[in-house]
Amino acid sequence: MSIFTGSGTALVTPFTADGKGVNFDALEKIIDFQLNGCTDALIITGTTGEASTMTSKEKLDTLGCAIDRVKGKIPVIAGTGNNNTAQSIENSLEAQKMGADGVLIVTPYYNKATQEGLIAHYTAIAEAIDIPVIVYNVPSRTGLNIAPATMARLGEHKNIRGIKEASGNIAQIVNVARSCRNMDLYSGNDDQVVPILSVGGKGVISVVSNVAPKLTHDMVMAFLEGDTKKAMELQYAAADLSDALFCEVNPIPVKAAMAMMGFEVGPVRLPLTPLSQGAVPKVEGALKRAGLI
Repeated sequence: MSIFTGSGTALVTPFTADGKGVNFDALEKIIDFQLNGCTDALIITGTTGEASTMTSKEKLDTLGCAIDRVKGKIPVIAGTGNNNTAQSIENSLEAQKMGADGVLIVTPYYNKATQEGLIAHYTAIAEAIDIPVIVYNVPSRTGLNIAPATMARLGEHKNIRGIKEASGNIAQIVNVARSCRNMDLYSGNDDQVVPILSVGGKGVISVVSNVAPKLTHDMVMAFLEGDTKKAMELQYAAADLSDALFCEVNPIPVKAAMAMMGFEVGPVRLPLTPLSQGAVPKVEGALKRAGLI
């Protein structure tokens, strides 16, 4: 059984105006916007959620708020991975205890593990918990790529059930799809959703869906229901938004975009900095073309 099918939003974390805390009132409104926009899953405290600059308590409180607000309507998946296997296990156990439906585990960064080390890392986490694990491959951020053969071996574990593929390497992704048919494959790039669906993907873990949840959901569902023409048109629209929302490092542009739409998202935390003035027209233009402002 799939963890989810469709569009999973890699949700931003709204901070207070001074950036020193989480704005939970704003988070609830953002979650309601996602639910009303037909989002199929929420991914909490991932890269887009700025987990790397949040305290352990903030991450748990944010996850708890999301679980309480969603009330079981859609899966809530917690980003619990880092480059410390023991800490990743502890984080994942806490998420399971709080009621998360799964965990997203990023490839360990900085340590530069071998492929055997990756297998040992993910296996240790999967053995420690009962909820499903989604492996997150994003070599542009971690400096480490999970080889398709490694992914296939990971898929042999009953608790490693999904892959978020953000390598951008379509040839590799096709190879992963071919060799990991017992795992759910999700696009980790908003401009490659339909191509990945075409080789058996189940959906996307999306940044664009923060601002356009219905568009992203409809794109996936159109393809899965056989309307490839509509899916392609929505992919083009999503690609325009994606181009703007990645004009600077994520989540700088998407938080700026959400502020333009009237959401109280607060600042990004250092070492991230606000969207540059030169990039503002690009983000505004994409939102206007999409009818979002």
